[in-house]
Amino acid sequence: MNKLWLIIKREYLTRVKKRSFIIATVLTPLAFALFFVVIGFIFAYDSDESLRVAFVDPGQILDPKKGLKSERDNSLHFVRRTESLDILKQQVTEGKYDGILVLPTVNDVYKTKDVIYYYSDKQVSLNANLAITNRVSKVVRDYKIRKLNLNKKELDALKSDLVFDPVPISSDKQDESSNASIVAVGIGGFMGVIMYMTVFIYGMMVMRSVMEEKTSRIVEVMISTVKPFQLMMGKIIGVGAVGLTQVLIWAIILPITLIIIQLIFGFDPQAMQDASPSGAMAPDVDEMQYMLADVTNELASQNWMLIIPLFIFYFLGGYFLYASMFAAVGSAMGDDLGEGQALTIPITIPVVLAFYIMFAAVQAPHSKLAVWSSMFPLFSPIVMPARLAFDPPMWQIILSASILAATSIFFVWLSARIYRVGILMYGKKVSFRELGRWIFYRD
Repeated sequence: MNKLWLIIKREYLTRVKKRSFIIATVLTPLAFALFFVVIGFIFAYDSDESLRVAFVDPGQILDPKKGLKSERDNSLHFVRRTESLDILKQQVTEGKYDGILVLPTVNDVYKTKDVIYYYSDKQVSLNANLAITNRVSKVVRDYKIRKLNLNKKELDALKSDLVFDPVPISSDKQDESSNASIVAVGIGGFMGVIMYMTVFIYGMMVMRSVMEEKTSRIVEVMISTVKPFQLMMGKIIGVGAVGLTQVLIWAIILPITLIIIQLIFGFDPQAMQDASPSGAMAPDVDEMQYMLADVTNELASQNWMLIIPLFIFYFLGGYFLYASMFAAVGSAMGDDLGEGQALTIPITIPVVLAFYIMFAAVQAPHSKLAVWSSMFPLFSPIVMPARLAFDPPMWQIILSASILAATSIFFVWLSARIYRVGILMYGKKVSFRELGRWIFYRD
């Protein structure tokens, strides 16, 4: 036991004290915070694009009393003209206007499709394209209302702004807000991605560590004093402790960093709304504040006392399962890394599949695919944490955790059988059949 502890201590301290570990641990939360700052500036950025557009109305569909309003920020300024199209084209060439907009002629009010012609040598941006299309669509709609003698207020009354409000039937279930599903998707997706990254990255780190010691022949000296199983478990636990330490540090630093960034680079929702090219379609500031408060309350109402311990359990279970397999593969690799990479394919395929299933699970957390994938031990370390925010039945959690624990123990034993032979095997190309023989070698 003392020898195992010494190996764990060595693997842990040598990695934690590395400059690369310290830099990655500190800079990763700052990189995430910087990412959110850049995204915030992008959304709050006031575009300096401004177009002066001359428009003609050959079909007289525009209401003379209203005209075609320009944008409040003058990003689109409409000027009504009656000259011929050739004269206007000449004026565009001279720089008086940026383009010419020809409103459609509506000969049939029951026609649902029409074409808006816009003449310009300049490439029209997507925002300007959408703004012009939306503005002209409203003009055509108002024209059809007038021609059909319809009541505009009655037509507007047909629009219904509905809010989905889930209400539980059982008294022991908590009443959820309309944003509960969005919050659960965010939590599930975040946890799934973190699980995928940590299991994959630190599993590969175990494999590289085994390969380095094998190729440098250091392991021959170590095997003379410790058993191969102790050496493998020491590496797995030590590197796993490094990963868990890094995740816990990120869990502390990242929220603090985001709060500080928000206080320093606070964004004004009203400014973001005014900067939007389609301000009329942007949500109201009070509505955004209410939504933010609703999401915050929903986050606080999550059963974190259950989610966090289970996340740590699935992290450890998934890590031991995959890290043991990576360690076994690392012990079988020789100097030619290209040949050994084929051995990692059966390990990486389940991880990648689980990652994609996770996205389907957060969209339909109680589907058969999500449920059975969260039971399958090669998928459950990534899929089940993504379902925890959706409150899966307790029997599913217990069954999934039991299967994962048993499978992890089995794979650790299986990998140790391969490791004890492969770590001292040199100069031989290893196949899957050869790995199978190593499992049944006697000590």
